[in-house]
Amino acid sequence: MTQNITTDRILILDFGSQYSQLIARRVREAGVYSEMYAYDHDEDDIRAFNPKGIILSGGPESVYAEGSPRAPQVVFELGVPVLGICYGFQTMTAQLGGEVVAGSVKEFGYAKIDVQVEDGLLAGVKDANNQTQVWMSHGDKVAKLADGFTTTSSTPSCPFASASDEARKLYGVQFHPEVTHTEKGVELIANFVHNICGCGSEWNSENIIEMRVAQLREQIGNEKVLLGLSGGVDSSVVAALLHRAIGDQLTCVFVDNGLLRLNEGDQVMQMFAENMGIRVIRADAENRFLSALAGVTDPEAKRKIIGREFIEVFAEEARKLDGVKFLAQGTIYPDVIESAASKHGKAHVIKSHHNVGGLPDDLAFELVEPLRDLFKDEVRKLGVALGLPHHMIYRHPFPGPGLGVRILGEIKKEYADILRLADDIFMQELRESGWYDKTAQAFAVFQPVKSVGVVGDGRRYAWVIALRAVETVDFMTARFAHLPYDLVDKISTRIMNEIADVSRVVYDVSSKPPATIEWE
Repeated sequence: MTQNITTDRILILDFGSQYSQLIARRVREAGVYSEMYAYDHDEDDIRAFNPKGIILSGGPESVYAEGSPRAPQVVFELGVPVLGICYGFQTMTAQLGGEVVAGSVKEFGYAKIDVQVEDGLLAGVKDANNQTQVWMSHGDKVAKLADGFTTTSSTPSCPFASASDEARKLYGVQFHPEVTHTEKGVELIANFVHNICGCGSEWNSENIIEMRVAQLREQIGNEKVLLGLSGGVDSSVVAALLHRAIGDQLTCVFVDNGLLRLNEGDQVMQMFAENMGIRVIRADAENRFLSALAGVTDPEAKRKIIGREFIEVFAEEARKLDGVKFLAQGTIYPDVIESAASKHGKAHVIKSHHNVGGLPDDLAFELVEPLRDLFKDEVRKLGVALGLPHHMIYRHPFPGPGLGVRILGEIKKEYADILRLADDIFMQELRESGWYDKTAQAFAVFQPVKSVGVVGDGRRYAWVIALRAVETVDFMTARFAHLPYDLVDKISTRIMNEIADVSRVVYDVSSKPPATIEWE
């Protein structure tokens, strides 16, 4: 069973599209393992990957511009099917003898393509009018197909919306099948990986668990493993997976920094230590973190202090343990991709996050990263399959520094306690109303300003709480959630009635961009 998972592989070559990771996710959702390399990746590695098919992503460049990216020649020498998406289609065309020009009419957004060849890549995508809705995002277009290619669909301004060379199994689409806006995009990608590349559907949670447990047992043997358990999705799934693989050889350290959500520390201990029987050491470090953060207002400085203290506390607990050889981390595939991109100068550091990667030299562990080839949605599915509660695994994202970046300015225990209560009320009402699962992320923010309020016959001068809720698919862009006014009213009233130290509640109506999702 695991053999098929590793031999059925699709390689995505990235030309810089904002949707590249989404292509890899869509392939995996079709039950096929995929990885993403930069377009200029070493050709020997591409051969060694032994893909059953290759997808060339979109990108922001123009093919006819001097020095623009090209697909490595090995792509066309391996004899496997190739699908070019947007820029990928254009560079394939140019490299094989066709022509790409700047379009007189640019297409960005929804479009209807006229399907002319309905089998192969476009099998089952057209409606009764021989059309299907797609998401276009291009200024350039193919003006002349390379020899051997035939048109398979078009729009009034784009005569070659898609094309194929069936003899060589080469395919190109000018639209983006990977985004949800393309009506039959999932079917198109499934056509490519299953019908054209001949891949099975073995990449699923049950098979991944079986494969990963076997790999972990082989890697770890009888040695001991240490894991920094935060209670977040990634570390929780790593804990459950390692516990299934090696049982009592696992020890977790849970650093309670005093910046967690209401009762979260107790919930982590109950779930993992009591219910699952995992050995968890709880390091109560609230006073230590708050002391280190006293007087600090700069967001990046706060992040660095929280990260530094986390590593120091974790290291102190690790030194108390004997015979630990391995350190487990919840690294996931987007972390790997972004790290590789930053090494090649293709990404900017937006903000720092803490992890256990900066441990002192005297703690020289070997790394265990069982999730490093999985996307977040795959990690969540794995967690449910491992028996973790759905409500915990599908909880909204929570930043590494916790409430430290949701308390504006200086962090004090008083502020954290107020914020915990307000955030909990917000979550209760979102869940009860059904809006929790309709939003991708929601949270309360503590404002270090006071506002006058009226309580009974008296006046109250107290703190302000902001509520933030967003709708997004990929977190790269997001719009503020259009919560019903009655719901916002109920949440606001509860917060001000139940928390004496809050006199005003505001709702954040900023979208990303230009705003970020978190306030700091």
